[in-house]
Amino acid sequence: MKMLDTSCFRPISLEHMDEVKLMNRTDTKYCATIDQLNELFQKIQPHYYVLTMDGENQLPYETTYFDTPSALMYSNHVRGKKNRYKIRRRTYLSTGIHFIEIKFKNNKGRTIKERIETEAIFKELSPKEQVFLNDKTPFDPIYLQPGLQNRFKRITLVNKNLKERCTIDVNLQFIQHQEKVVLKDLAIIEVKTGDRNTLSEIAIALRNMRIKPSGFSKYAMGRSLVDEKIKSNAIKPKIRNLQKLSRISIFTHQLT
Repeated sequence: MKMLDTSCFRPISLEHMDEVKLMNRTDTKYCATIDQLNELFQKIQPHYYVLTMDGENQLPYETTYFDTPSALMYSNHVRGKKNRYKIRRRTYLSTGIHFIEIKFKNNKGRTIKERIETEAIFKELSPKEQVFLNDKTPFDPIYLQPGLQNRFKRITLVNKNLKERCTIDVNLQFIQHQEKVVLKDLAIIEVKTGDRNTLSEIAIALRNMRIKPSGFSKYAMGRSLVDEKIKSNAIKPKIRNLQKLSRISIFTHQLT
């Protein structure tokens, strides 16, 4: 993967980010190359901090997504259904902390996120996780099963006005059974604000660079790439658009 230069940003600690958790928010996503990302960093540098832990600001994440046997949550997403859910277990590899998380996208375009910390990773949902999901979602957790695993590194930028957060995911890898797909030279930028009226220097800079918003779900995209049995016609145009981006390649590996 190409090198990213984040040295232009002043660091911010995890403790100082408490004001911008944004569990009820508006999300806007963009796709860019690493070269474009480095250019963006230079343009927005005066306005943002970068989350830094133990001197590192490109932090590794691992996620397992859960779905019904018929992949209903995947289907709802690619069909653009309103009031849809996403259920995942996320591990912050830098700290060893695990959460089971629910993301609910309502019919007003807002994302509401709820989560609880879990003690360890299980292949299936633990009793504690099942109680949480049974209480917070319309799905019976007994029938939910792992649908996809992904790994990536995340850069988190925080606007100095503390009203906006931006996550940037790079080195994306999607894994299902013995199949792994790697997206090279791709960055997924997600701008998160609690108020639609919040001024976003990142959004302005991306618009000036002629990078338009582009819906990108790591679960939907990853599953369509690694699962040959799943219907993915609705998402194929997005896959083709990714491949058109400069120097972005999709590599498939068989795990041993």
